[in-house]
Amino acid sequence: MTLKYLLRKEFTQIRRNPFLPRLIVMFPIMIMCIMPWVMNMEVKNVVVDVVDNDRSTLSQQLVREIAANNYFSFHGQQSSYTAALNDIEHSEADIVVVIPQHYSRDLTLGNKPQVLIAANAVNGTKGSIGSVYLSQMVTANAVPTLQALQANVSTFYLFNRQLSYKRYMIPALFAIIMMMMTGFLPTLNIVGEKEAGTIEQINVTPVNKWTFILAKLIPYWLIASFVITVCLLLSWALYDITPVGNVVLIYLLAMLLALFFSSFGLIISNYSDTMQQAILVMWFFVVILLLLSGLFTPTRSMPAAAYLTTYVNPVSYFIDAMRTVFIRGGNLKSILHQVLALFGIGLVMGCWAVQSYKKNH
Repeated sequence: MTLKYLLRKEFTQIRRNPFLPRLIVMFPIMIMCIMPWVMNMEVKNVVVDVVDNDRSTLSQQLVREIAANNYFSFHGQQSSYTAALNDIEHSEADIVVVIPQHYSRDLTLGNKPQVLIAANAVNGTKGSIGSVYLSQMVTANAVPTLQALQANVSTFYLFNRQLSYKRYMIPALFAIIMMMMTGFLPTLNIVGEKEAGTIEQINVTPVNKWTFILAKLIPYWLIASFVITVCLLLSWALYDITPVGNVVLIYLLAMLLALFFSSFGLIISNYSDTMQQAILVMWFFVVILLLLSGLFTPTRSMPAAAYLTTYVNPVSYFIDAMRTVFIRGGNLKSILHQVLALFGIGLVMGCWAVQSYKKNH
């Protein structure tokens, strides 16, 4: 009965807050509408300059193939390598292709002409992927048999057949939303009551700390469930992307991550006296958790020491399981390892949070 009245108090405070209701509605909308477009690691529209020193039929055929390719943005032909390099220095081109003299003659004689590909490697990913793709085009043009061989090779993409980066990124964005709704908001709520002195009024009442903590966290867990529903609807409405697996598993994973973030936030609020202190400490750890989770880069690409941290990073387990359910259509058995890890880490953090909370009698 006490829990019921405390929950009513929390919902009343949230409703009367001039900022929180707007944040709860706008934050998931902003994340789902903006982040899938901004957080895009796809390499497209690589700007290419061509220097054709041969001016033959075969060299011009290669130029036309480059210009017709949708992957590249053909900037034009330059008179010299120096002029093309000047475009790179002024960020007007990303890659320069230099076709040597006697290109056509060497091909006719069976020799291998040396085509130069100079890539702007300030963005290493864009430079390397673009130059590799261009190398394949040049090789296929120079060796028709290779092109015929490539035509006989079939490539089949599993799960994400359109190679959509949005489909890969959207399940991971749920981690950012859960971090805000079940991590930051409860933390700031408790520390705010500390600063206002209202928490001391509850501390001197017979309410036990379990009831008090649950009353603080349950509203944000319910809000997080609502926000997850909104995000799923936005994913379907804006991008026509829906979970392949069971939606119930998505809510299960979200609640397990909510257990961790709310416990973690409670620990920070127990040791923080001011809101500024809580925000700085929370932000410090959250950034580390997100960067080492596989949100932006595959965890297997990390250095060995950084990869070891994923074994104790709940966000990494969450993102991996979400992508398994959302994209691959995995069932509970396929994500059981991640579910148990999330539950174990959340339980440890929850016990620590309750233990660290000091209630004055």
